[in-house]
Amino acid sequence: MINRAVISPSLMCADIADIKEMLAIFAETGVGYLHIDVMDGVFVPNYALGTDYVKKLRRLTDIPLDIHMMVVQPEQKIAWFDPQPSDIVSVHCESTHDIRAAVENIRAAGAHPSVAVSPATHYQAVECVLDEIEAVLVMTVTPGHAGQTMLKSSPAKISGLRRWLDAAGYARVRIIADGNISPTNAAILRDAGANIFVAGSSGVFVEGCGLKEAVIKLTEAIGA
Repeated sequence: MINRAVISPSLMCADIADIKEMLAIFAETGVGYLHIDVMDGVFVPNYALGTDYVKKLRRLTDIPLDIHMMVVQPEQKIAWFDPQPSDIVSVHCESTHDIRAAVENIRAAGAHPSVAVSPATHYQAVECVLDEIEAVLVMTVTPGHAGQTMLKSSPAKISGLRRWLDAAGYARVRIIADGNISPTNAAILRDAGANIFVAGSSGVFVEGCGLKEAVIKLTEAIGA
């Protein structure tokens, strides 16, 4: 269902020592995706999850991946991650001079194409590939680091994007919200029109809260 709300836990925030137990809880609670932040230290000032991590993760779970490529020239690197038919792959429109090639390469790999927009980028920057994409990832914090506070402009940006997509005949295009997705913020962004919620230290890997309890609380917040 296009409008279905799902959680995509951000594995950048997870303790690798607990990964098998963690994946079992995610399967039990029905999370929609596993969010993989790929950072190159160039497009964003940080390094994160690479190809070997993704390969090993696929051996441990059947949960689809939500691969967020925060890298320069992503069109040249998509195949490195061997996208699967159930995966979403998001590329930043700010990271390449040929966003259409990046989107086409995701489609050619068999995955679901998505375009990400940073906070300073207007969502209409994705207009040239609307006929090709299946989601828009809206950064509700500055990309590159966990633990930030959601920008106050985020709900209005997502609601504006939802109205714009629907008016243009692209109601099928989902909206991914990424950044400080606490239960409170998730409920606000769900009302604004988001469908997929990337949850890290604010929503799933919450200090002092059990993982299963945190997932259930966030699931209730988005009405899933």
